[in-house]
Amino acid sequence: MNKTVNVLSVSGGKDSAAMWIYATKELGVEVLPVFADTGHEHPLTYEYLHYLEQQLGPIKRVKADFTERIGKRRLYVHDHWPEKLVSSGMSESESRKVVERALSVLYPTNIPFLDLCLWKGRFPSTKARFCTQYLKVEVIQQQVYEPLLIEGYDIVSWQGVRAEESLARANLPEREDGEGFSVYRPLIHWTAADVFEMHRHHGIEPNPLYKLGMGRVGCMPCINCNKAELFEIARRFPEEIARVAEWEKIVAMAAKRGAATFFFSPDGDGGWSNIHGVVEWSKTTHGGKQLDLVKAIEFENVPACSSAYGLCE
Repeated sequence: MNKTVNVLSVSGGKDSAAMWIYATKELGVEVLPVFADTGHEHPLTYEYLHYLEQQLGPIKRVKADFTERIGKRRLYVHDHWPEKLVSSGMSESESRKVVERALSVLYPTNIPFLDLCLWKGRFPSTKARFCTQYLKVEVIQQQVYEPLLIEGYDIVSWQGVRAEESLARANLPEREDGEGFSVYRPLIHWTAADVFEMHRHHGIEPNPLYKLGMGRVGCMPCINCNKAELFEIARRFPEEIARVAEWEKIVAMAAKRGAATFFFSPDGDGGWSNIHGVVEWSKTTHGGKQLDLVKAIEFENVPACSSAYGLCE
């Protein structure tokens, strides 16, 4: 009979941490925690992962490598862009400048999220959410699941998703059993309060970002970040906004059209606005046309602790 390995995906967020605590402290189950590093997390999340290791045990870290893919894109840009650009009406001299611009940045940075965008020539979006697939699903499949399966292990993938998060997740079963590979979702019927109670009961702190206004923990910011979340990130962590702004410039150089922004234009016209423009929009009233004076004041007067989950009370 094959030995079973319980692989637990850890993000540094409340749900995966509670699932790890539950498995270790209450079920007594041996698990293999895995963190897929996107290079786009907040520094406090990386610190928190070290804290969890001190409390619960080691984490296996994996990271996507886009070196080969970016190399192939360089060749494609060099060999095919000139003809395509000229055929689209661009002059040969302009075409050369575009190609040279792209080739100047098409080198791996060892930052998975940025390298993914360089390879694609664009940022992921809510309509083309390829980041999760390439930065988490694929890398864990290749670097964790496949080696274990080759060695003859059965795998149970523990997933910290909850039904109340979305309609799609509400329809997921607690277990999906398969030959050699199964899925277990122990938190599917839990509430956010249950998750934080699991932390409290075992004396393990949640990620400190939850006391700094963040409703979610992961990429900073996530492409699914809403208006209120972006406002909170911008006023507390301007350095994260500055980093994304720099990435926008780099990815734009690798894009054929010479433009690439992290978010689509918030006015819904299908246009583009850089990250600083979208931050300004986050300060507006409903409709995005007028500055919200209360928000403007709040932007400058940041509370020491604020939590959507009542953790400051």
